[in-house]
This record gives sequence, structure tokens and C-alpha cells, in this order.
Amino acid sequence: MVDVTEKSVTTREAIAEARVRMLPETLRMIQAGGHPKGDVFAVARIAGIMAAKKTHELIPLCHPLLLTSVKVELMAEGDDVVHIVSRCKLAGQTGVEMEALTAASVAALTIYDMCKAVDKGMTIESVRLLEKTGGKSGHYHYEKVSS
Repeated sequence: MVDVTEKSVTTREAIAEARVRMLPETLRMIQAGGHPKGDVFAVARIAGIMAAKKTHELIPLCHPLLLTSVKVELMAEGDDVVHIVSRCKLAGQTGVEMEALTAASVAALTIYDMCKAVDKGMTIESVRLLEKTGGKSGHYHYEKVSS
């Protein structure tokens, strides 16, 4: 684990995303609230928040952090994608990128788990850091490279 003792306490925030691609009928079922396991978005949101808080237990050498805010938003994108955006924040000596990435990933995995009985072909895509602020390295913002 990296020694952060001498690092300054600063406000740090990270935003990450993930997408779950599925059959249009699967997304319609989720949006209509017709899933037998309950509200898929609500369960995935709670799973993402819980995962952010346990990142240090899941990823070797991550510091346990006192997160001051974790938000996980899920929204339909088109007719076959759930777009997940997670935001983690704290005042501390190390960043929250891993917590944001973990929150988005576990929310996506939760959607997969809840819907796999009706759509085994779902894919989890585009898990990435979108933005981070605070700390010595300053501000980072993801910029898509055109191909």
C-alpha cells in the first residue's frame, strides 16, 4: 500500500461510467417494473453504493476511505442500453477513482445478475473513469479519441 501520510487532505471526486447492453425487451421489462425480482434500477443503485464503500476489501492495496458522498445514477440510453454513472467524493489524502469504478462495475453486474434469466447475452461495456478532481495530479477529464 502506498504511504499517503505526507499527502495533503484535499477534496477529491471521481466520476465513472459503465453500460449494460441488452435486448430491447429486457430494457422494456425493467422500465415497466415487470421484473419478478423487483426494481432492477433501485437494487443496482444500492449495490453500487455498497460496493464503493467496500472497495478496499475487493481491490488489493486500496486504502479504506471515509467517503462523504456516493451517487449512482442509472438511465435508459436508446432502446437497449442502461447507462450507469457513479460519483464518489471525500476530503482525504488519496483519490476515489477505484471507488467510482467499483460502484459502476458492481451496479452493472447487479443488472446482469437480476436479468440473466431472461437475457443471457447482455454485455457490460465502457467501464471507465470519466473525470477526477483533487490531489497532486489535479483534474482529469476523459476525452474520446476519434478513430
